[in-house]
Amino acid sequence: MTAPCPDGKWAAEAMRRALADAGLDAAAIDFLNAHGTATPLNDAAEAAAIRLVFGDRAPALPVEATKGVVGHLLGAAGAVEAVATIVSLRAGVVHPIRECGPIDEALGVDVVLGRPRTSTTLRTALSANLGFGGANAALVFRRWSEERES
Repeated sequence: MTAPCPDGKWAAEAMRRALADAGLDAAAIDFLNAHGTATPLNDAAEAAAIRLVFGDRAPALPVEATKGVVGHLLGAAGAVEAVATIVSLRAGVVHPIRECGPIDEALGVDVVLGRPRTSTTLRTALSANLGFGGANAALVFRRWSEERES
């Protein structure tokens, strides 16, 4: 009952709906804050979802996961991860995941490890949360720019 759908289709659907709601396509996303529980079933399903949504871009899309830094905050996890995504956008920094062991290369995603990645071009990010029984949610955040104010 708590295991995610192995092919990631419902997590991918949440991500696609968030993109559609934002009026963006997957190419607009600069990084992703993953649900990232560091459990084999979740990581495989979430990586599959990322590959479904981002296609050939998935291996190069930086992926951060806040749970790897602060732990799993249960009901507060999504809110904290949304704030972390916003902070990353504002600071131009994709935070790393604490290294706890080797990352399975078969996942096919670019997990940020060890050191943060800085960029002056971070504008848009997606934050994903995958709940028990398929209660999945995703949000897209876009950095506000001066051009949009005029």
